[in-house]
Amino acid sequence: MPPSEPRRFARLRADPGPDHPGTSAVPDDGMCLSAFLVVRPEGRAGEVLMGRIDPAADWATIGGLDPGRVARIARRWMLPSSQLLLFESPTDAADRIAREQLGVPLPGLTGPATFSEAYRRPGATGDPHWDLHFVYEARWPSDRFPPSRAFAELGFVRTATLPRAEIARAQADVLALVGVRVAP
Repeated sequence: MPPSEPRRFARLRADPGPDHPGTSAVPDDGMCLSAFLVVRPEGRAGEVLMGRIDPAADWATIGGLDPGRVARIARRWMLPSSQLLLFESPTDAADRIAREQLGVPLPGLTGPATFSEAYRRPGATGDPHWDLHFVYEARWPSDRFPPSRAFAELGFVRTATLPRAEIARAQADVLALVGVRVAP
């Protein structure tokens, strides 16, 4: 059955124009390609390493966060994460996040599990926002934490009892995508 609307392929150009059949423009509300680290403690199921960001850290450089967003999310829990740098591979992004946000390389990093979501943000018109998530997982000893300077607080959080409102940047959705239970 033919589609009711013309197909728009995810072959993106700033100006697709008639000379580039099969191309589309970047969605009106933008798109993000992001890597997330889901680090679990050895021997303690149901917990994930999350942090409350340190507003004094250079989050514009290490996570692509402007000062207004940093202020809005500083008291909520967040996974070590970042948008990919332009032309950076997801695996290179995961390694960068571990170094810059956790202060250590993460041995045994597995992944990525890849997910795609499109959704309308409040007040947005036109195309919805589109996210591509690259989720990497690792284990870390449960008796110590990475030496992070990016997070004011860093710890293994029991996500099944953590309300979604206390998780920054809709990352409860990312946790759910990899099968981590989060409180309503």
